Amino acid sequence: MRKPGVNLTRQKVIEYIREFYDDKGYAPTVRDIMKGCNLSSTAVVQHHLKVLENEHQIERDSRVFRSIQLPDRKSTVKVPLLGTIAAGMPIPVLNSESWSIEAVDTLELSEDITRGKEVFALRVKGQSMIDAFIDDGDIVLVEQERDIENGDMVAAWLKREGEVTLKKYFAEGRKIRLQPANATMQPIVTDASNLEIQGRVVAVIRTLS
Repeated sequence: MRKPGVNLTRQKVIEYIREFYDDKGYAPTVRDIMKGCNLSSTAVVQHHLKVLENEHQIERDSRVFRSIQLPDRKSTVKVPLLGTIAAGMPIPVLNSESWSIEAVDTLELSEDITRGKEVFALRVKGQSMIDAFIDDGDIVLVEQERDIENGDMVAAWLKREGEVTLKKYFAEGRKIRLQPANATMQPIVTDASNLEIQGRVVAVIRTLS
């Protein structure tokens, strides 16, 4: 039953944010809310979010991506978004040190999704991991872990090529095979000495098209 003075659309928005958090472990974007609540435009969503913010039903930080918070939810952590990683052909970066010096953005995520790990985020470019349900534009959370096992999905730095790529890792003698999850693409095979593991993927944040 509707309570006096309660706006049904904003109530629907709050319920959607809560359900999204419970399902994903992170906040929806404005576009997620627009689609999930069948609203006509992102401007309409922004209007309702501003009212909810003024009523202290949500909190937001304009500098942080996916920063909508519900005051009664458990604590969150800020995760640096360090740039883009290729899920296709490798893309060049300056070097392994400069790659992680400065975040280009920040995500605010539930502690449930980071599971207490120190992680950083990378936006995926390409579709070589599409069969692992990682698409172009998605975000992967990466733990800075170098104790890697066969089959782990890793951010791999190819030293001679000066490139970093997202693939599954397989050690085969003195060679390393970086395997895409896309039947149309070939693996990258390289010497172990040419490879540096930047981290292991521990979670994926999917984007809606």
